[in-house]
Amino acid sequence: MTFKCEYCERTFQREQSLVVHVCEQAQRRRNQNNRDVQLGYQAFLRFYEAAHGSSRLKTYEDFCRSPYYRAFVQFGKYCIDIHALDPEQFLNWLLKNNKRIDRWCSDQLYTEFLTHYLPQENPGVALTRAIEYSIEWAERNEAAAHDCLRFGNVNAICYAITTGRISPWVIYNCESGQQFLATLSAQELSLIWPYLDSDVWQKRFSSYPADQIWVKEMLTQAGW
Repeated sequence: MTFKCEYCERTFQREQSLVVHVCEQAQRRRNQNNRDVQLGYQAFLRFYEAAHGSSRLKTYEDFCRSPYYRAFVQFGKYCIDIHALDPEQFLNWLLKNNKRIDRWCSDQLYTEFLTHYLPQENPGVALTRAIEYSIEWAERNEAAAHDCLRFGNVNAICYAITTGRISPWVIYNCESGQQFLATLSAQELSLIWPYLDSDVWQKRFSSYPADQIWVKEMLTQAGW
């Protein structure tokens, strides 16, 4: 009597050998609940929905057997590693703009997405994210959260801007944000300018003046 793996069809003389056997397909099923795999699976469904108009017939079993399984899981892992602001919207943008799957984990594409996404984002969401960043900074530095732009490390703040953790909604609408911009060198400003393009953001503020007033009031009250 032999024992056969239902996935790779390899046969074994002993049942215990089958129990400890782990092939690629079996491992994919064991990893089903991993976060990167779940994000990859959702991307797989959206990809086929966008391409064929429906994802109803695509199951997790289909995903495991897809030749693109690794590419989708890699995308899920990439979103986790970079702390992507909104993986679902990032995916929608990739699909809408017909970006090739083999480039989905490109930092260049994520930057392109962010510069599109941030001006469209709800200012309340952007403000919440900046507050969370400031609290984390305050805990590490034993300082007041509202001083993060005043006394925080310039390089760290620039990085937070390029990753969307500190939105132009905040930088342009508080005293400490304006002071921060005034301290930057030309080189530092050039690094963050794609995310802070004043022409783009002035149009946004002009289109939604009530939102800008609300953000300014909230930041002023918080001491920013």
